Amino acid sequence: MRSALTGLAAAAATVTTTLLTPLSAAAAPQDYDTYVALGDSFAAGPLVPTQNGDAGTCLQSTDNGYPAQLAATLGVRNFRNVTCSGAKAQEFGQAGPGWGRGATPQYDALRADTDLVTLTIGANDAGLFQDLIGCLNPLPGNAARACVDRFTAGGVDQLAAKVDAAAPVIGGALDEIARRAPHARIVITTYADYLRPGGCPSLAAPIAPRDADYLQTTIDRLGDRIAEQAATHGATFVDLRPAALGHDSCAAPEDRWIEPLVPASAAAPFHPNARGGQAIAAVIANAL
Repeated sequence: MRSALTGLAAAAATVTTTLLTPLSAAAAPQDYDTYVALGDSFAAGPLVPTQNGDAGTCLQSTDNGYPAQLAATLGVRNFRNVTCSGAKAQEFGQAGPGWGRGATPQYDALRADTDLVTLTIGANDAGLFQDLIGCLNPLPGNAARACVDRFTAGGVDQLAAKVDAAAPVIGGALDEIARRAPHARIVITTYADYLRPGGCPSLAAPIAPRDADYLQTTIDRLGDRIAEQAATHGATFVDLRPAALGHDSCAAPEDRWIEPLVPASAAAPFHPNARGGQAIAAVIANAL
């Protein structure tokens, strides 16, 4: 069963109001001067226009990922976006070459004068994106063994175990960010809704219904672990899941924040598009 999303009605109403307000007009409760964005591809915006040619291996959007949208909303004077597709929290202190690493370690962007940090991380530490892709199944019905059966064989949920093992790594990253940027407000987000209940088994998102439910439940489990780490390590937690309901990869192209295997908007499969970047930025701005 998927994790309960508390306060759904209130959150939905708040987000609806926020998204109807132009981002440039969104009022932040305090001014931020120096903002650093850390994280993986969910924050980086792979293939979303316009891509940053100076961070080519990171597949980072310069203007339509949520960090750039949030920076514009808040009107920050100094913005450093070091998000990188494939990044892992355990490798924030390492630089390339290597998938998920930029020319300099992500931690190196932090300074004593940094006053805002955003972070989306954990899915690669737990290996969830590869697992999701591995569950793609173009065969209808029960023509192939479901992923959920493979990952829970013997009564052990392998993906749940990987998520739980990644949690303290995320907590360690929050501590290191706080050490390097002691005056910063540190904001960590969940991931969004990728698959609605039962999924949408089609060529666009060929995942069997049972597998879709299992995968989204696992993503929700990661969100719950992130919430726990935020509470333990003094970070601001922003849960994107309530606002993202109805904007998953199964939604109509004009409603999607997350693109399916066959994208209708420029974005990597199962990643936020430009619309998603803008909406996620609005949710975060509303939480500040």
